[in-house]
Amino acid sequence: MSASLPVLDVKSGCPWCADVSAFMTEHGIAHREKNVSLDAEAMAEMRRLSGQSKAPVLDWNGTLLSDFGVEELVPFLKNLNVKWTDR
Repeated sequence: MSASLPVLDVKSGCPWCADVSAFMTEHGIAHREKNVSLDAEAMAEMRRLSGQSKAPVLDWNGTLLSDFGVEELVPFLKNLNVKWTDR
């Protein structure tokens, strides 16, 4: 059974969220995105998991990265041995 897609929680108008989402999409990193600005239940879940309300939050099958930008995302992905395409 394959692992579920990682979940990227984002907020509307968040420039870091937009940058991270674009990086993941442009580099072929499959993920599911939830806009917590539009979904109170998703916001509550993000707060429960991360302990805070800042976005983005990436839940990579139980390993969390919270309140980050692309600069923090790259080493996080490398640490998890995630492969991506260079475009």
